[in-house]
Amino acid sequence: MKTVDRENKISKNELRIMSANMFGDLVKAVVDIEREIMVVDAELHSDQEKFLLENDSKQENLWGINLYPDDDNDFIEFDSMINLRPSWGNRSRGVEDEDIQNEIIKIVNILVD
Repeated sequence: MKTVDRENKISKNELRIMSANMFGDLVKAVVDIEREIMVVDAELHSDQEKFLLENDSKQENLWGINLYPDDDNDFIEFDSMINLRPSWGNRSRGVEDEDIQNEIIKIVNILVD
């Protein structure tokens, strides 16, 4: 598992290597939209979520995504079981709020070279 932030960015090439070692074409990630960090390179989004919660993140700021380093058109996929939050208005595995989606895209674009 690797934490990515403004001082410790990650390249698409690093993501390609991670994807080849794990799932073949994707890297799972959890983004903390308040702290503008993400954790990559784990088998489960829930493991990444747990790591962030143990390291001062708040549940309401964590969103699971998949990164496809070889697909420039669909680089980010908003799909994770951790996104299911009916009591907070998110009733799917996706990220339904467009403002949150845009925030995630902005953060990923900053953190991935």
